[in-house]
Amino acid sequence: MFQTTTLRERRSMHTNVQVAREFALRAHGSQQYGEHPYVYHLDAVAALLEPFGERAQVAAYLHDTVEDTATTIEEIEASFGQAMAETVAILTDEEGEMRSVRKAKTNAKLAATTNTLALTVKAADRLANLQEGQRDAAGKLEMYRREHTAFRKAAYRDGLCEDLWQRIDAIIAGE
Repeated sequence: MFQTTTLRERRSMHTNVQVAREFALRAHGSQQYGEHPYVYHLDAVAALLEPFGERAQVAAYLHDTVEDTATTIEEIEASFGQAMAETVAILTDEEGEMRSVRKAKTNAKLAATTNTLALTVKAADRLANLQEGQRDAAGKLEMYRREHTAFRKAAYRDGLCEDLWQRIDAIIAGE
């Protein structure tokens, strides 16, 4: 059965996504994503997640707030609820002195989760980073290629956001 949304529901969805975007803008402040304001990256992730609905787009805007700003999981929970806070916690890189340590700990967390929203957002985040890496001369694409096998093993679930993974794999393969 095809389900439609009412105008009120569409306005509500827009409002929730906009609230998350504004929250993230305040949290990230003047941070940069390469040469762009940080919202450039968040908008890219949210755009990739549009087919997955409002919750995915809200998570897209919040996914780096705890990792990259002074925002706490408790603040996410107070503003967006426990389920969203749990999702953001999964998306937040673990601590460690070196990237390899942080990513190994984070990949272990991803491998253990059943939170499909977090896994979908993580795939969109990686795809957005890869797409930007294709335009970046700083070598980030090669870094993501080196990390890909471990990342895919941790975050991929058969049948979940296959289109995102096909696009990720194509970039990794150099297609």
